[in-house]
Amino acid sequence: METTLPHNWQPRPYQMPLWLALEGGYKRAVAVWHRRAGKDSVGLNWTVIAAHQRVGMYWHLFPTLKQGKRILWDGMTREGRGFLDYFPPEVVKARNNSEMKITLKNGSIWQIVGADYVADALVGANPVGCVFSEHALQDPRAWDLIRPILAENGGWALFLYTPRGRNHGYDLLRMAERNDDWFAEVLTVDDTHAIQPEAIEAERRAGMPEELMAQEFYCSFEASLVGAYYGKQMAAALDGDRIASVPWEPKLPVHTWWDLGIGDATAIWFVQLAGLEVRLIDYYEASGEGLSHYAKVLQERDYVYGEHIAPHDIEVRELGTGKSRKETAAGLGIRFGVAPKLPVDEGIDAVRALIPRCWFDEQKCERGIEALRQYRKGWDDKLKVFRDRPLHDWASHAADAFRYGALTLDEIKPKRRRPLPEQAEMDYRMFD
Repeated sequence: METTLPHNWQPRPYQMPLWLALEGGYKRAVAVWHRRAGKDSVGLNWTVIAAHQRVGMYWHLFPTLKQGKRILWDGMTREGRGFLDYFPPEVVKARNNSEMKITLKNGSIWQIVGADYVADALVGANPVGCVFSEHALQDPRAWDLIRPILAENGGWALFLYTPRGRNHGYDLLRMAERNDDWFAEVLTVDDTHAIQPEAIEAERRAGMPEELMAQEFYCSFEASLVGAYYGKQMAAALDGDRIASVPWEPKLPVHTWWDLGIGDATAIWFVQLAGLEVRLIDYYEASGEGLSHYAKVLQERDYVYGEHIAPHDIEVRELGTGKSRKETAAGLGIRFGVAPKLPVDEGIDAVRALIPRCWFDEQKCERGIEALRQYRKGWDDKLKVFRDRPLHDWASHAADAFRYGALTLDEIKPKRRRPLPEQAEMDYRMFD
C-alpha cells in the first residue's frame, strides 16, 4: 500500500516559503509567526516526512511536558482533527501514551519532550531532527545541549514561536537573519490574513491587553515580556549599561543567594556590595545534585565568602536523617542565614526596588539575567486575565534566589573595621 505524505494536509500559502526552505535542504530555520498561524502543524508534518527520509529519533519540544500533552498529544486542529492523525495508521508500529512517543514501522521514533528536562531526556538519546515549539518561552539551555548533537550527526532544527520580548528568541532571530545558512521569517496577521480583523477586535473587547495583542498578533518584540515582573527594571539596567563586565573585587566579601531545589534546580547568585551598588558577579545553576556538589562549586572559586542566604524551608528536617539541610550544609562548611518567610508579592516588590542598584556581569550571569527577564505571571486563556501568582518554570529558580537575597540585603552589613587612631601609638621616645 502506498502512503502519501504529508497525510491529508497541505501547507497554507503563507506557510510555503518555510516548507520549501526545508525541502530545499535548510538544516536550521526560525519561523516567528503570530498566534494560530499553524506553527505546530507545519513542524509536525515536516517531521513525519523527515522521519521517512532518514531513520532516527525526532523530538518535538515544548517549554514543559504538560504543554506538549495539552497542545499536541491531546490537541486538535481548528478543523477538529487530532494532530497525531498526521501520522497515517499504516506507518505506525506503536504508540506509547505515557511517554508520548510514536514508533514508526521503518524504525524512526517521534516523541514530545519538555525543554525543562532535556538533560535527562538526552541520556542515551541521539535526536536527528528537533522542532522547538514556543522556543521564546523555553529554557534556552535546551538548544545549547542539543546543538552539538545535531552538528555532529547532521541533523536539523526548526524554531517556531511568537515573540516574548527581547529575550533569547529575539537574539536567535537576529542571528538567523544575518546567517545565510539559516532560514528566517516573521509573519504577522497582516501577512497571513489567517485571523480576521473582527476576531482580533473581539479579543480587544474581551479585555486582552494591547501589549499582548501586539505580541500575539503582530509579532512585536518591542515591549517587555507581557506579564513579566521585572521587565521594566531589567530593560532599564540594559539601557543604563548596568549589564556589562562586572569584575570581581578581591577586597570585598562575596555573598551568595540560593534557591535550593530537590527535584528542581538549585540556583546561586554571587554578590558583592560596594557602597550602594549591588554587584552580581557570578551565577551558577544545576539540578539533580546534592549539597556536597554545591559546596565544591563554592570551594573551586577564589572568592572570600560573606553571608550565604537560603529559603526558610532549609530548616525543615528530613524524615530519613532527622537533620535539616541547614545542618547538613554546616557540616560541609556552608553556614546559611535564612530568608524570612514573607508573601511572594512582598519579595517581588523588594526585587523591583533593588534592581536599580544592581550591576550584572553579562557573561557569568547570562542565564540568571535571562531568568529575571522571563519571570512572569501565568496567563489564563479562558478568563483572559493574568493569574495572581508567578508561573513556575525554568526562570523561577534564579528569580526565587534573587528574591531571597533582596529580602535579607539590609541584614548583610560590611565588617566593621577598627578605626585608625588619631595619634600614633609608640612604645619609645624618639628624643630621649
